[in-house]
Amino acid sequence: MARMAGRRALFAVPVLLLVTFGVFAVAAASPFDPVKAYAGTAGLTASQENLDQLRANLGVDQPLVPRWWGWLTSALTGDLGDSSVMRQPVADVIAERIGWSALLAATAFAVAILLGTALGVLAARRRGGWLDRSVSAAAYTLEAAPAFWLGLLAIWFFALELGVLPAGGLTDTASETVTFGQVASHLVLPALVLGVSQLPWFFLYVRQGVADALDEDPVRGARARGLNERTVLLGHALRSGMLPMLTLIGSRVPELITGALLVESVFSWPGIAAATVQAATSVDFPLLAALTVLATAAVLLGNLLSDLLYGLADPRVGFDG
Repeated sequence: MARMAGRRALFAVPVLLLVTFGVFAVAAASPFDPVKAYAGTAGLTASQENLDQLRANLGVDQPLVPRWWGWLTSALTGDLGDSSVMRQPVADVIAERIGWSALLAATAFAVAILLGTALGVLAARRRGGWLDRSVSAAAYTLEAAPAFWLGLLAIWFFALELGVLPAGGLTDTASETVTFGQVASHLVLPALVLGVSQLPWFFLYVRQGVADALDEDPVRGARARGLNERTVLLGHALRSGMLPMLTLIGSRVPELITGALLVESVFSWPGIAAATVQAATSVDFPLLAALTVLATAAVLLGNLLSDLLYGLADPRVGFDG
């Protein structure tokens, strides 16, 4: 396990270097001017001399490679630079928002895994039944449904029509303090929408895995020994059928991050979505690079987690092979 994690860590280094360089290269080729975005309306009347000075202060007057190398060497010492669009250190921008994004993503992932697993087991137990057909049809439909469309639909139904859940934000409009109850109620809709957008893949993988396991000889042998159906289903078929689903966890991380950005924007959730959009449109090099590295690291960690879970669940898989 340690050797595999070490190999993955060494592999992550060049990947992160290439990703950060790619961010700076794409941003350098962008038609957006970071100086005009930083100056705002004042840039319309500023002289060219003032704009050039501002460009030098922001460090965007340098060529691509020196600009990227300067950011990289500073980042390795813990200095991620200053965000030109947020007007504060990049580390502070991320620290203020990453916790809320992590809460939303973790809750949604838990909803997708738990609900997808439960529905997958029930559907596999009665293949061809009404539950199997209806949930499978809904899963294939949800696969094609964009997360932002599901979010708008949820706001219309639960917030506007029924009025049972808030439409967005972190707290109530008139509240000046953040309380657990308000955060929990405002988290329900975005977490459910994001979780439901990820649910079809977990459901389909578990359904197929458990259905295949029910036809295997070990499960048939367990039934022949007189074990009750619940023990056979949960103790034998589910354990074997969950193995393919474990590899899905890491591969869904990129989709989870993308979906979280869309859901945060729809529900005005105070995560990193707004900062990411502003960093991209304003060509905020330090913030854009830091957020991209963060997302890339999350994907790499998700893939590592999938391999570790698969190896722990199936002892036949060698970590050091």
